[in-house]
Amino acid sequence: MIMKKYVFLLLALVALTATAQDRNKWAKEMLENKHKMLIEQVGLTQAQQEQFMPVYEEMEKEIYQTNRTARTLAASVAKKTNATDAEYQQAAEALSSAKVKEGEIEAKYFAKFSKMLSKKQLFLLKQAENNFTRTMLQNQKRPNK
Repeated sequence: MIMKKYVFLLLALVALTATAQDRNKWAKEMLENKHKMLIEQVGLTQAQQEQFMPVYEEMEKEIYQTNRTARTLAASVAKKTNATDAEYQQAAEALSSAKVKEGEIEAKYFAKFSKMLSKKQLFLLKQAENNFTRTMLQNQKRPNK
């Protein structure tokens, strides 16, 4: 029942139309729904929420920035009609290393989360993140650029 509620919310949000403002609103609402889903599925108390969520958001920002930098470089190379092999290599390496950096960031924050959450909650956190990703992929629509 709870999962159906979130799926419905996600589907409703995906129906937004496309402007830059709508995309930003869509992204903000997706994060809010993700956070609500995490809180519920992990079973965070109010005290844990107050301690955990700012740190979790910090991790999300680091990961976002890492991936954004790599995507920006890749997009600039993809737009070029005469990109060099060196540029292709640099973009490919940036995309590949972004995944490694993302893992390093998650490991760094996992250590922080270990001080705030029980072992079961750490496990449930990873499951909840995977559930959210799976739900998003199933609903692959998002506002046009």
